[in-house]
Amino acid sequence: MFYNHHFIGMHWIWWLIVVGITLLLVFNIIPYRSRRDLNDDALDILKKRFARGEIEKEEFEERKQIIKNNTD
Repeated sequence: MFYNHHFIGMHWIWWLIVVGITLLLVFNIIPYRSRRDLNDDALDILKKRFARGEIEKEEFEERKQIIKNNTD
């Protein structure tokens, strides 16, 4: 059964290398997909929270002033 030279020789090591490289590529590429949200600056995040209704207008204006004062 396993004597057809695929498991006796070094042929199985090539499959381990291919699977290992595939796993490395998959797990190194997937985290980069979600990083585009990390490029949002604080004001963009604040605007999104206001648009979703998470914060009121007064709190939005207050935090916007804080952000503008910190960037100057």
